[in-house]
Amino acid sequence: IWRDSVLGLSAQLEAVLDFSDEEDGADLPSDFGTRMTECSVDMGEWLERPRAENLREGFRVVLAGPPNAGKSSLFNCLIENEAAITSPIEGTTRDVIERPVAIAGIPFTFVDTAGLRCEGVGEIEAIGVERAQRELGRADCILWLGPDGEGPDGAWEIEPQIDRESHLAKSAPVARVSAVTGEGIGDLRARLIDHARHALPAPGQAALGARQHRILSEAQQALQQAGGVKDPLLIAEQLRVACNAFDRLVGHSSTEDMLDALFGRFCIGK
Repeated sequence: IWRDSVLGLSAQLEAVLDFSDEEDGADLPSDFGTRMTECSVDMGEWLERPRAENLREGFRVVLAGPPNAGKSSLFNCLIENEAAITSPIEGTTRDVIERPVAIAGIPFTFVDTAGLRCEGVGEIEAIGVERAQRELGRADCILWLGPDGEGPDGAWEIEPQIDRESHLAKSAPVARVSAVTGEGIGDLRARLIDHARHALPAPGQAALGARQHRILSEAQQALQQAGGVKDPLLIAEQLRVACNAFDRLVGHSSTEDMLDALFGRFCIGK
């Protein structure tokens, strides 16, 4: 539908440009700009939908914090498996450990990471810290087990190890948990399930893959730029960019289709 709309707009504009020097040249419809805006807004609604790859890869939850913050213990609790080695020795986790788990029918991928610190880091642990930093950028949700307010933007503040009297208290944590007693684990799982449900496509809902999302973003950006200029030549160029994006998306020849619409609508050559 978007492709046909943009092709129609492009054909109308090309006709105006072709006959701009003639006395009875064609004029753009009064709703031309409105139709471009409506098309762009409709694309934006699709671009804001949850992405399809999350269904395949799972909602990615990364546990992060300094060494000995309780990340691996909480990781094991959440996946209900002793996948990560736990130890009071700092720097035990030196690589990324990830496990796919389905909870309440929702696909998750939980990721345990090396403790984030800068001082006293050996060569091998430094590699683990670097990989942990990369995982933060891939996360759909970050559980921050470090000091209050020192985590990445948007991370969930988690108050871990609450079974210990000396644990690090937080002012307003999303969850207070103990991997030893299990306290707070159920509440944290419930919050993650609710959060993931809103981030994943609903059953029966169409969703865009990464390639589709990227190409549709290009088309929408071109329409937005076309709506911000007044020169018909510049508008026509942005509409061509949008048409080319749809051409890559659906595998059609947008230029030929635009010419068909142009000749069919305005009877050029008669």
